[in-house]
Amino acid sequence: MKIILFSRPLVAHTAGEIRRLFESIHRFGFDFAVNEEFAPLIEEALGEAVPPEKIYRRHVGRQPDGTVMVCYGGDGTLLEGVHRLCGAPIPVMGINAGHLGFLTSAPKAGFDHLFKNIAEGRLQTEPRSQLHIEGDFSRQPDTQLALNEFTVQRHGAGMIAVETFVDGQMVATYHGDGLIVATPTGSTAYSLSAGGPVVAPTCHCLTLSPLAPHNLTMRPVVIPDTAVITLRVDARRSDAFVTLDNRNYPVSHGATFTIRRAKQTIFLAVPHNISFYDTLRDKMMWGIDIRS
Repeated sequence: MKIILFSRPLVAHTAGEIRRLFESIHRFGFDFAVNEEFAPLIEEALGEAVPPEKIYRRHVGRQPDGTVMVCYGGDGTLLEGVHRLCGAPIPVMGINAGHLGFLTSAPKAGFDHLFKNIAEGRLQTEPRSQLHIEGDFSRQPDTQLALNEFTVQRHGAGMIAVETFVDGQMVATYHGDGLIVATPTGSTAYSLSAGGPVVAPTCHCLTLSPLAPHNLTMRPVVIPDTAVITLRVDARRSDAFVTLDNRNYPVSHGATFTIRRAKQTIFLAVPHNISFYDTLRDKMMWGIDIRS
């Protein structure tokens, strides 16, 4: 079996944690590969060079059956790791070294437990839908997939307008800072900050959440994930950009984008006996009496 490691230099790694990580990988007999940004930190911690054939760059590439990606960091790290897969059906596990960690649920203190479960075939996963985006990008994205959300946002002092259609039917023209199209997985990310609903990850839907709408009657809309969404950007009064998860691209006035559920599904590892609702209560402190 093989472990695809992904992390970023900005994650607060310690040499001791990296050594324990690799001790667990070797203990259970895994082959491994690491991304080029993480490799120098590993070499410094272990005091030995990572062989060139075990380093990958912008794309993970073809991997053997039974491969698992392990992302070591926060949710942003996991999103970037998923982008490196380019839709490959490789299960993804997140080790949480960040803050909230809705996606990176495994604690960094439990390396042996994590890799034992992988080695024994006991890693539990659940399918997560993605978005596929086509349109007038300023440059071609590395991948047209997004796990969390696709957004159109202003970049300047003036408002932008986003004409929004669902299956060819006009929904609204959102005047303000922009619009978020989110998957159920992305409902607890940027969409939540914008006042969007929390959606259980097994729901077959997408959400449209306006960003600082000029019309105060604008509210988030939940639509079926079989729908095709078309967005037309009016950016005559301000610059604008679009994002696919944590990657952004400037766009011009009149740019049009089509968003639909992707054919490729991500299989996200979930910890044993911890449900989505357990995670909500824990991460968002629901039920905590703030009066005490």
